[in-house]
Amino acid sequence: MAKTLKLAGILGVSVLLSFCSDKKEQSTDSAQFTIENHVVTLTENSNLKDRIKTSKVSEEDFTFDLVTAGVVKAIPNHYAEIASPFSGRIVKSFVKLGQKVSENTPLFEVSSPDYFEAQKGYFDSKQEFKQAALNLKRQEDLLNNGVGVRQEFEESQTEYSIAKAAYDNAVAALKIYSVDAKSLVLGQALTVRSPIAGEVLENNLVIGQFISDEAEPVIKIASLGKIWIVGKIKEKDIQHLEKLNKVQVELAAYPDAPLTGTIYHINEIVDEETRSIDVLIEVDNEKRILKPGMYVNVRFIDQPQQVILIPSRAVLQGEDSSFVFVKAGDHKYKKKSVVIGGVSGEKTVILSGLDRNDEVVSEGGIYLPQGL
Repeated sequence: MAKTLKLAGILGVSVLLSFCSDKKEQSTDSAQFTIENHVVTLTENSNLKDRIKTSKVSEEDFTFDLVTAGVVKAIPNHYAEIASPFSGRIVKSFVKLGQKVSENTPLFEVSSPDYFEAQKGYFDSKQEFKQAALNLKRQEDLLNNGVGVRQEFEESQTEYSIAKAAYDNAVAALKIYSVDAKSLVLGQALTVRSPIAGEVLENNLVIGQFISDEAEPVIKIASLGKIWIVGKIKEKDIQHLEKLNKVQVELAAYPDAPLTGTIYHINEIVDEETRSIDVLIEVDNEKRILKPGMYVNVRFIDQPQQVILIPSRAVLQGEDSSFVFVKAGDHKYKKKSVVIGGVSGEKTVILSGLDRNDEVVSEGGIYLPQGL
């Protein structure tokens, strides 16, 4: 009986070893690929052979075409917000909304006690300067005729210099407000004038209104014949602006009539949150189609250049970068990291990582091991 059990045990172990051996051989036969030196080789019986297709990379003329949102802004030195320089009461208005004005055009008048004090200071300094000039002339004549005193002449020179400096400062202060000192009349209201040529975009003047010198601007003027558009470009795309051919500005209101612009300035600072750079585009706006604050689409179009194009299905995405599988022999494939430069239809532009003679896996790459 013991011999029977022992024999049965030996037979059982033999059957188990035979089963394990068959299972191991079956597992080896069913393997789809092997990996050696980062190269994936499909096994002879791999059913992936029918799923994987390759295509050669091609070099074609490609035009970089990037569309981004933009905001219309008035050019800073073509835009002015005018407030009253003195606290006072508005007594007269010379303009209306939408009116075109030239530089130095009268806008409104304000009656101000502070401006009256400035006028009085001007006339006082003018009179003192006149008296100092007469005194200097008298002392000079006395000295030349031998009856003057050198010390008194020198003192009159000092007084003249001080009076002249005070008078010049008073005249300069009036010029800040575009006031002609020669025609100034004591007690007259201040006429506020336009610092630029343009048109009145906003007019909040109210006759009789008292405003302080810290109040908000009451008139806004801009010259909108040329306008700026602020577009944002991702830092990875900034290289394309060096060879930029043109910039198109597209408006929702005029979809069939894009405007042409030129790059005026590229900001030197990258926005840390959006990783983008502000680009200022200058556009002719004689027809006043563009309005400050308007949103538009900005299309950056680069000059055509020879680039490598591959089917977009060939590009796979890893954790930190994009990659493709490149044919390395019969049923052999190697993983390569690539840098993408854009998409053109069903093809993707490859900036680096591939050679012109490479053949990439265009279909079935997802079945190959990704973590090489």
